[in-house]
Parts: sequence; structure tokens; C-alpha cells
Amino acid sequence: MIKCGEKSEDNLSADPCYNYTVLDDPRRSTNYYSYPPICDTSFSWVGWYRLFHHSLNVRMPESCVTIHRCDADIPLWLSGGHPTQVDGVVTRDACGHWNNNCCYNRSPIRVKACTGGYYVYEFVTPTVCNSAYCTDVMSVYSTNTTVLSAISPTDNLFADPCDNYTVLDDPRRSINYFPSMCDLNVNWVGWYRLFYYSQSFQMPETCVATDRCGTQIPLWLSGGHPKPEDGVVLRDVCGHWNNNCCYYQSYPIRVKACTGGYYVYEFVTTKYNCSAYCAASGLNQTLLENYKGTSLLQNLLDQIQNITVLPLPDVIVLLDLVFNTSEKMTSSLGDQKELASYVIKASEKLVSMLVTPTNTYENISFTIESLETQIFMVGPNATLDKIPQLITRHALMDIDLLGIAKNNYKTGSVAFMSYTTMEDLLKPDFFNTSDDTVKTMMSTVISATLPQTTNTTLTKPVNFTLKHIREFVSGGNLSCVYWNISEWIVDGCSVVQTNSSHTVCSCLHLSTFALIMQTSRIPTKDDQQMDLLNVVFVIVGLVFTSLALLTFAFCRWKPGVNNVARINLCISLLSAHLLFLLTQQFINLIKPYKELCAVISGVLHFFFLSCFVWMFIEAVLLFICVKNLSQISSRWRAVLSSRFLIVIGYVIPFIIVRVSVGLVPEGYGSEQCWIKVERGFIWSFLGPVCFILAINTILFISIIVSLNLTLRKLKTEVSQMKQNKIMFFKTLAQFVIFGCPWILGPFIDSRVVKILFLILNSQQGTFIFLVYCVLSDEVRQQYVKWLRNLFSGLKPKTIKSGSNNTAD
Repeated sequence: MIKCGEKSEDNLSADPCYNYTVLDDPRRSTNYYSYPPICDTSFSWVGWYRLFHHSLNVRMPESCVTIHRCDADIPLWLSGGHPTQVDGVVTRDACGHWNNNCCYNRSPIRVKACTGGYYVYEFVTPTVCNSAYCTDVMSVYSTNTTVLSAISPTDNLFADPCDNYTVLDDPRRSINYFPSMCDLNVNWVGWYRLFYYSQSFQMPETCVATDRCGTQIPLWLSGGHPKPEDGVVLRDVCGHWNNNCCYYQSYPIRVKACTGGYYVYEFVTTKYNCSAYCAASGLNQTLLENYKGTSLLQNLLDQIQNITVLPLPDVIVLLDLVFNTSEKMTSSLGDQKELASYVIKASEKLVSMLVTPTNTYENISFTIESLETQIFMVGPNATLDKIPQLITRHALMDIDLLGIAKNNYKTGSVAFMSYTTMEDLLKPDFFNTSDDTVKTMMSTVISATLPQTTNTTLTKPVNFTLKHIREFVSGGNLSCVYWNISEWIVDGCSVVQTNSSHTVCSCLHLSTFALIMQTSRIPTKDDQQMDLLNVVFVIVGLVFTSLALLTFAFCRWKPGVNNVARINLCISLLSAHLLFLLTQQFINLIKPYKELCAVISGVLHFFFLSCFVWMFIEAVLLFICVKNLSQISSRWRAVLSSRFLIVIGYVIPFIIVRVSVGLVPEGYGSEQCWIKVERGFIWSFLGPVCFILAINTILFISIIVSLNLTLRKLKTEVSQMKQNKIMFFKTLAQFVIFGCPWILGPFIDSRVVKILFLILNSQQGTFIFLVYCVLSDEVRQQYVKWLRNLFSGLKPKTIKSGSNNTAD
């Protein structure tokens, strides 16, 4: 609240329309809510007051205001409506809303309508605390308004112009407005501060094109603005005409720089007809020229951070600067992502500055080389049933802006942008998936925002219809994606329908979107060789895993030998590798059935997790055995019973898969019928696997150390057994059986490492067969017995006599 002038006895009888105190407190607006509330009973109300909202003329609301608004528990509104000028000074009740009563308390105040379309109020102390006089933000309009009371110039002779100026907020004065006014006819008195839709502006310091600023001869400030320490300075005013930036020299004016970063001007009557003082944003584009690349964009964002509105030509110039900067940069992959983020932020901020208040509705559209933009704004008096589609050459958007406006005091705005060159920065390869597919950008990159809208919650999903900019490949998989800091992701977006030329995407939020197609990579000769090796080694592994499983099932083992872990490890390996092999061989037949593909990926998830859990159990059992240097003790045998091990081996993987399905049900069913990488879902597999591999590696090292120490103690006996080589092989084979070679996974970009990874991890069953079957004397004896019995049926005379020698 700014009190103006000294109130004397002579002023008591003065016209209140020219003797008032400015009350400009944004907290008093009908859409303001905060805590703790203000209370007008604590103010000393003297004389008449005129209401402003951010320097814009407003009035009191004439209808009931929701409680807890206007930064008060009990908001005060004007009952009986405002008077007309012919009514003179009238008395009205200021009603307070509380306890479901719109006039819970009332205080009579006097009101007057003034020439110029504004009102003054003789406020009094309210009768109830926690109540405050409200301002109706819907009554805002732009006009020339005096910031301080209009007392005589002699009274203000020695006042600081930074605190005693007239607001000049006329959008026609912006550098993009065509002729319609002339300052020769204006009666200029005192100092003025320039605004553009409540945003502080200043006079331009460079030449302005003719027929701008609402006039034919635009006036600009020659010599630049002063600094605060310069005080009041005199500057020339130039008018552009006939290709001469200073063809007309108007009368010089006084200028002062004020604390707060704004300027005031003592405008005088212009010398020439059809000329007018211009208003510009004050952006220092000369300073921007000293920067390059992302530094330029960062500096631009810093300059426009606190600017809420700019004329369209200024916005277009700055957008061209942004996109020209991005096109000139040839950076690394990381720099491209950073640059893209800056370009998006700058574009969305600049476009949002075109949004201005409206009572009904308004739209703005413009096109530059790199960007198409559509803006639609609705106000409290809009009579639309539905806003039209926002359409660009390659996309259109359907959004329930009227529903959003209902949650924002019946006002709202939406900006829709279609980038034509952003594909060079936001590459489709930034869409990270677990599939080795070719990714193609199928649409232009688009952005949608709700600028200058407080509550941005969508009332309905927003739909985008994207035109394909490339030919759709039959069998390709389309994904509606949005940009999330450094990558494309699909959260909250889905494909509603598609044909050969267009795709409709539905999203639950607004952001920067695109349409990406995934197609199978054309296999190279190297890929074909790897696929063949994969099939051969997996089949070999399946054969030996089956032999090991049959051996464990039908061989007679010594009492105390626990093969539960090995049997179930073989079952899990056999199931996982067999299902994986069949899926990859028939992937083209399975892929069209999304549900089947998702089920297969879930089953594979379970079997592979089960494999790793059984590898962990086998490692623990072997570690205990080595520590005891004998069969597992009775105490451990009781703890690690078969039933308990089976529960661990299968229930834990089942729980992990069940929780994964519950949290992210759409996480299964990638292009290869495996787990998707979006939203980090792949870690439902990698997390447990990494944990088990770390533990198994530690156990493997511990087993080697323990075994080495034991062999040293039994050196004589072991040397007599002459099995050092066999024991060494068995020890190394445990490295494969425990699944430790999976740690090569992050390094399979190398062809050699990839082949080694494939061989070792597909032959776990083979190593189990070698270690626990072929290299076991007990099992070999039973093999010989089986073979003799088998061949004895074919050649009974020859084989039978030979078998009798070894049967015992």
C-alpha cells in the first residue's frame, strides 16, 4: 500500500477521483490463497483508495468470494454493485463470506465511479478480524494509470520520479504494433514508466522499423539508458523515417534508472505528427552476441527468466537465434542432449510470453523455418463448447482446455509447437530398449504446454495425431514417447490407433513428444554366424544338461550325497534355455500376439531367476562341504533339507516375478519377448542376478583359498591319489557352474568376449555333467554297468562273460 502526498484539511473536500491512495497488493486478488492471512482491522484506513493488481486497474468483486481467498479467512466483496459516474458518491455494504453466509458480516463504505473507467473507495476498518478487502482480477484492463495520486505538479516538484510516476501500459506501443495513434495529441505531464501487459518495459535503444509502435514514425532512445548512479540524464529521441533511423529528432527527454531495474521517462509533446514513443522488452541481444552454443542459450534463459510477456516480433527474433545456434553446433552425443534440453526450455519459455489476458478467447499462430506454433487462450467470458483442434502441417492436438480453465478461475491457455529440425538433436536412438532393433523417427518432434496456468492437471488425456514423415514398414512397432531429460521414454503415453500415414497417441501429461518406429535389424553376416553359434551351443548344452539330469535321477548315490540343488539347477537350465531357443526361432510368429509374448517373457524371467537362485544354493552347499572336508554335517543337513531348498529355489523367483507384474504389468513383452528396459524394469532381473553373482564370486574365491590350505595339509595323501589335475579342473569348472561368467555381460560389444560369454553360459549343464558324472568314479562304474547290460541284450555271449568280471 503506497500512500501519496500529504493529506491536509484542503484535501478533505477535494474530488476523491484525483486524491486517493494506491492500494496495489497482489495478495488481495480473488485467486490468492496463503497463510497466515492478512487482517484489515489492523490497518489505519484514512481517505480514499484506488485498487490495482500488478499496476493494472481493478475493482472490488461484486459477487460472493470463496472463503480463504484474498489472503484472508473472510474475503470482503461489494454488495449492491458499483455506481455509475452520474451517481456520484454512493454508500455500499462490504460483505464478508463465512460459515456458508455470503454476508456473514458487513461494513458500509463509500464508492465513486471516476472518469477513465476506474473506481475509488473510502475503506473503513472491518467489523470482524481476519477479513480483507478483495480485488477482482477478472476486472483487469490495460489503460494509462497514475501510480500516485494526481496532486498538483508543484507538490511533486522535489519528489523522486522513481516513486512518483504514471503507468503507461498500452500494448499498441510495442514494436510489433501497426499505426493507430499519435503522441502529438497527448497532454504529457510528469514522469512515466512503460509496461506491456503488466510486464515492465523500456524504450528501445536501437532503430525501430517504420509503421510500428502504433504509429508511422516510431520514437526510440538515442544514447542508451543511464545507470542508477547517473541520476537524471537528458537523452535525444529519434524517429525512424525514409530509411534514416534518426530522420526526425524529437524534443529531448529526461530519463532516470531506478532501483529495481526499471526506468522512468519525463515524456514531452512530440515535435512531429504521426509519431509515438515505443516500448520494448529491454533484452540485451548485443550481450547475447558475445556467447556461443549452450552458453548463449543459458544466458538467454537467464535474461528472460523473470519476463512474462513479449511482443511477437521479439519472440520470433529470439526463436530464430535459438534454432540458428542449435544448427551451428556439432557436438558429441552428450552435448546434443544438453543442447536439446536448452532449445526446448528456451522455445517453451519464449512461446509462453505471447500469452496475454483475455475475457473471451483468442488464438495466435506463427511459423518460422524451424518451428510451427499454435496458441489458444480462453477467458472467463468464453462461450465455446469446445476449443478447436490445434493444427500444424505434421500434427494436431485435442485437449480439454475448457475443463482445465474451470480449475483456474475460468482462464487457461495452451501452446502447441511442432519442431521441424529437432530430430537432428533428439535422435530416435535415444529411445533405450532391451531390443537390438533399428529405431526410426516417424514424426516431427512436438511440444505441448499450459503457459501461465496455475493448475496444470489434465481433466482428460490429451490426444495427438502425428503424420508419418517416413514410410511405415510392415511389421514395425510404433511407440509414442516423450523426452525425459536425456532419453525418450513411453510412460503415460500409448498408441490409440494407426494406419499407413498417421498415428494417434494418447498421453496423460504434457511434455515433448515424438513417434518412433522399431524394426528388426537386418542381420549381417557376422550376426548370422553368431545366431548359428548360439543355436549350436544351446542345443549342445541342452543335450548334456539332459544327460546330467537323467544321471542324477537314475544313478545310485552314496548315502549323504545331496543332489537336490544340481537336479533342480538342471531342470531350471533346461527349461530356460529350451524356451529361450524356441522363442527366438519362432519370434516372427509369436510377436504379433502381444499377450503371448508377455507371458513368455514372464516365464523366462522366472526360469532364469530360478537358475541363479539354484546356482547360489549350489555354491553355498559346496562352500560348506569344503569347509568340513567331508559330506555335509548332520547339523547343516537338517537345516538344508530338500524341502527347504526347493522352497528357496522356486518361491523367491516367483515372488520377484509376481511383484514385478504387480508394479509394472506392461514391463513384459519386448520386441524379442523379453523384459522391457523402460522405467528401469530390466533391473527386476539384473538386480537379483548382480547380487547373486557377487555372492557366488566371493564364495568361489573362498572355496579356492580353503581348498588350497587343505591340500597343503594333506599334501602327501593327495599326491598319492595323483588327482591334482582333475581337482584343478573341477575347481575351475565350478566358476562356470556358479554362473560367474555372466559378469562378462557388460563387455559383449567385443566379438571375442561375446563368443566366450555364449560358450560358457550355454554350457553350464555340460560342465555339471563333466564334473559330477564323467569325472565321478562312482558314476562311471554305473555307466559301464549300464552299457554292459545294454549291449548284453544285443550280444549275450560275448558281453556277458566280460561283464561278470566287473559286476562285483
